[in-house]
Amino acid sequence: MSANDYILIIGYIFGFYMAWNIGANDVANSMASAVGAKAITIRQAVFIAGILNVLGATFIGSHVTNTIRKGIVSTEILSDPHLALIGALSALLAAALWVSFATWKSLPVSTTHSIVGAMIGFGIMAGGFSVINWIKLGAVVLSWIISPVFSLVIAYCMFKIIIRLILCKKDTYIHALKLSPFFIGIAFFVVVLSFLFKTPLGKKLSIEMPAALLISLILAALVGFAGMKLLGKFVKKINSDGAEEIFRRIQIGTSCYVALAQGANDVANAIGPLAVIYFLVNEGNVGATVPVPVFLLMFGGVGIAFGVSMAGYRVMDTLGTKITTLTNTRGFCVDFAAATTVLIASKLGLPVSTTHAAVGGVIGVGLARGLEAVNFRIIFKIMIYWVLTLPASAVTSMIIFKILQLFLF
Repeated sequence: MSANDYILIIGYIFGFYMAWNIGANDVANSMASAVGAKAITIRQAVFIAGILNVLGATFIGSHVTNTIRKGIVSTEILSDPHLALIGALSALLAAALWVSFATWKSLPVSTTHSIVGAMIGFGIMAGGFSVINWIKLGAVVLSWIISPVFSLVIAYCMFKIIIRLILCKKDTYIHALKLSPFFIGIAFFVVVLSFLFKTPLGKKLSIEMPAALLISLILAALVGFAGMKLLGKFVKKINSDGAEEIFRRIQIGTSCYVALAQGANDVANAIGPLAVIYFLVNEGNVGATVPVPVFLLMFGGVGIAFGVSMAGYRVMDTLGTKITTLTNTRGFCVDFAAATTVLIASKLGLPVSTTHAAVGGVIGVGLARGLEAVNFRIIFKIMIYWVLTLPASAVTSMIIFKILQLFLF
């Protein structure tokens, strides 16, 4: 085998390792609230999230990816194929190592910010500090505040509405069933809009905002009332937990959406750099964007599924049980807040993280019950790791870059 073949094999290994870490850490965003609220078991969460991540990555994931994630590092550093190859390998391994460390510590971090930090490290080594877009980097740092705070407010308000309209009533089952079209409808409204605007498949369809709103409203109304009929038929009143049983079914649906969307969106964190390596080895150069073959998307999806099944429980446990006690109504509020935050932020062009939004949502439902209901010690620990993500990934990428430079070229 030629040297290029060996480099490509190393790229596949690093890419799979990064995808594995996305599954191991980011799965908590989609399934932690459902597991914490006991809507599903960890084993069911692993099975559902694994399948949906593969489907999302393969069929909804982008078939074209930016060679530099988020445009924070100038593409001029890719002009030298040798440097670009070493840089892509360095970025993949550095980001994966940091996410692995965070997963080992059972703490949720952003895989997107990890790969961004790793690309910054490569950029500084290859082209100096001048190739870094500091304004865009500032926007990423700002998202550490925007994502959790925005999600916190939405989750807090939504849970207060549920308390006022349902949980403080005498017969919570009847009130939950009566209002279920509204809650199913608004959740489905956000889901449809998210698919139209947030996923690569939706962007390809190029549906304008008025049409997207109309489609989402019609589908939300239809699904809302159909959902109420099904809930009334299959969900029986169980003592005083009738409302929780209703929201248990709704929450499983919202968690499944987040898992599917994650596979579609986050697979690029592993497959983007791998696609760069693939085309550098086969074509000798890359542009600002590269086409991503379907087999690479599936490869990333399978890697994510392996990560979910082997280590997803660690971060899931932290997010689902250690910040605050979750019920099905609270879990629904967390999923709704995270999905809404990511949708609105993406439309505003803000680089937010699903991880940060999910954590903010959990804090929000906790605060709705009072300060004593929230474990601020674990929140402080999580936030330290958020702040460390960019510099840790960048420094690790720099070190790996120098090592690979010595051994590969």
